[in-house]
Amino acid sequence: MEVQNVNLDATLDVALQRYRLEVSILKKGYVQETYRLEQIRRTDLAKKPVRDITSKDIASYRDMRLSEINARTRKTLSPATVRLEMSLMSNLFDIARIEWGLCEKNPVKDVRKPKSPPGRDRRLTPREERLILRYCHQHSNEQLYSIVVLALETAMRQGEILKLEWQHINLKNQIAHLPDTKNGTKRDIPLSLKARDMLIRLGVRSHGKVFGYTSNGLKSTWRFMLIKIGIQDLHFHDLRHEACSRLFELGTLDVMEIAAISGHKSLAMLKRYTHLRANKLVRKLEGNTHRGQQVVVSQLVPYPAHLSTSGNGVEIRLLDFDDVVGRGADMAEAVQSAQNALLRHLMIALRDRQRVPQPNQYLEPVEESKVIMLDPLSRTTDLLRKSA
Repeated sequence: MEVQNVNLDATLDVALQRYRLEVSILKKGYVQETYRLEQIRRTDLAKKPVRDITSKDIASYRDMRLSEINARTRKTLSPATVRLEMSLMSNLFDIARIEWGLCEKNPVKDVRKPKSPPGRDRRLTPREERLILRYCHQHSNEQLYSIVVLALETAMRQGEILKLEWQHINLKNQIAHLPDTKNGTKRDIPLSLKARDMLIRLGVRSHGKVFGYTSNGLKSTWRFMLIKIGIQDLHFHDLRHEACSRLFELGTLDVMEIAAISGHKSLAMLKRYTHLRANKLVRKLEGNTHRGQQVVVSQLVPYPAHLSTSGNGVEIRLLDFDDVVGRGADMAEAVQSAQNALLRHLMIALRDRQRVPQPNQYLEPVEESKVIMLDPLSRTTDLLRKSA
């Protein structure tokens, strides 16, 4: 579409079109910014001449947008969305004033922006991770499994993963080179053995794109998967949050090393991505005092158990384990049997240095009303009272 000649009486709509062709098109976020430009163009504010727009007009636009309902989420627009639109207009008015001579001041600078929302602190639970990985592993497109594991292992953004090219991957040195990133700098990503295997399983090639997914295609697949497996409020970008937090929890990397991996230029932004699990900090708080006792006690936690009754009595099956079951003629006897079986299993695993799953990782569908939390150390009477 040909843009009208910009003159001193040019409307905001005309200025927005010129901004898109001369400024936005040079940005990496061109597509996303185009959506914002089109949104502003649909408002009454776009009909006014640029030189006549006041801070009051901008404030009215802000309030109007904050009261609108998002058609997809059925909620009011997020303050972050409105902040981005106001930042875009502020940049446009600066250019219109300095380079185009359309106005004498930037009215956006005098208007309060909506308060920034707190950064997301969504962490992936062990059960959610198992559900997602199982679904992806069984998916008809084998690339989906590799994409999700790479996101968790490398902290790469979705766009960076989808842009990976074979000629930029050195499997021998376990390095993936990103020549073009969101913040405009190139960087090298160290590949863990698991990340390397995720690439090898796809069939290594000498050149070309690693993945065939488009951004919209992956978003659609991700949304469908979450509905299918019953997970709510989890964005693909949350996998990057999770990966950054796990890098911190390793305890072997400093902040600058993690920033080099994740590509964060601002350490303040990196801090928002890292929400360390409290249980990972317990060992540091305790130091070396009672380390052996701490290891043992950390294993003795309640696990979900499913109750079933039959003519032979009561059976209690621990859902996170394949073969831990308690049986008895009545509830009290079955609980005692299940506690003994769970305690024995945990101690053998500790002795043999086997990995013990965290609670609530089971995947099978069960009737939740028949699930109790079985504590291996609680008195049987306490458990019976809580499950009643």
